[in-house]
Amino acid sequence: MGLPLVRPALVVVLSLGLAGCTYAGAPNQAEPVAVQTTPAAVVSSAAKPALSGETVRDSFGNADFYTTVPGDTLPAVAAAHKLSEAKVAGFNGLQPGVPLTPGTRLRLIPAGPMPGAKGAATVDANGIPTGYTIEPEDSLAGITYRFNLTSEQLAEANKVPFTYEKGNVFFIKAGNVIQLQKKPVDSRSGSGASVNNSFGQTVFYTTVDGDSFDSLGYKFRSTTAQILLYNPSLPADQPIPAGTKVRLIPGELKIEGAQGTFTTDAQGVPLTYTTAPGDIERQVFFRFGVTDLRSANRPSTGTAGSWYDFTDLPNGELAPGQTISVALDKPINKPGP
Repeated sequence: MGLPLVRPALVVVLSLGLAGCTYAGAPNQAEPVAVQTTPAAVVSSAAKPALSGETVRDSFGNADFYTTVPGDTLPAVAAAHKLSEAKVAGFNGLQPGVPLTPGTRLRLIPAGPMPGAKGAATVDANGIPTGYTIEPEDSLAGITYRFNLTSEQLAEANKVPFTYEKGNVFFIKAGNVIQLQKKPVDSRSGSGASVNNSFGQTVFYTTVDGDSFDSLGYKFRSTTAQILLYNPSLPADQPIPAGTKVRLIPGELKIEGAQGTFTTDAQGVPLTYTTAPGDIERQVFFRFGVTDLRSANRPSTGTAGSWYDFTDLPNGELAPGQTISVALDKPINKPGP
C-alpha cells in the first residue's frame, strides 16, 4: 500500500501521531514533540463485590494492581479480574495455591519485557505504564497484552484512528515511542454539537466548557498539530473558548494528492470534488473524511465498480478534471461501460 502524503498547496509536511508512521487514509507526517502522559491512577475500593482490597486502575479503567486484605486467595483475585491463577502467580513470582499475606500488592499485568513487547516502558508513581519504546520484534498483540490494553485504547491514547500490525505499515515500528495512557480531561468535554458527513465522519465540532486539544484529540483521533493546521485562527497552548466551531478534516487545506476544488452544502459539508493532476484516491479520502468514495460514485446500471477514471490504477492516481461525489447520500451515478 502506498503512503498518503499531506502538504498545504506547496510543500509543508504535517505532524500526526508517531514519527515514520503512516496508515491508509492518513497523512505522512513528521513526529511532534513527544509528551509523556502521567494520568492520575483511579483507586477503587473493590474490583468485584467479593474483593474489598484497593485496586489501582489505569486511565481507561483497566485494573493493573490489587492490594490484598484478610481472606483473599489467589484464585479469588484471579477470577475477579478474569485472569487465570497461573497468570497472576506468574506476574508476581508466586506459586499457584500459595496463601496471600494481607497488604500484598499484586500485579495484574506482566512485570516486564516479554516476547512481542521487549522494549522499555515508563511508569507513573503508581506503577501504571505510561509510555513505551517499540523494539524490532514487537507485535501489537504483545504490546496490548503486556500493558493490559485493547488496540482501540492504544489508538485513543495516541490520537490515531487505528493501530495496525507492522505488516500494514503503521504504528508498530521499531524506535517509535508510543503513549499508553490518556491525559486527564475535563468531565464536561466532548458534549458539543457535531456536524457529520454521510459517512459518519465529524467535519465540524462546536466546543463546550471543558474542551481542550487533548479532549478533542481523544474523541476525534486528531493530534493537536492537525487541529491547529485545520484551524489557523486557534492559538496554540491556550484554552479553546466554548462555542468555537472546530474543523476536523483538512477541507479547505489542499494537501499533496488532493489539490482540487470542491463544493459544500449549507453546513459546509463537502458534496463534490473536481480532481487535479496528481490526485491520489486515498488522499481524497483523507482530505474530506470519506471512508467509501467508490460507493458514492457507482454506475447507474450494472454491477461494476466506481465509474471515475484513473491514470495509474495501481497507485490510485485519478484522471484530472473529473467531478466526483464525496457524499454517500448524494451519489453521482453514471452509466456503466
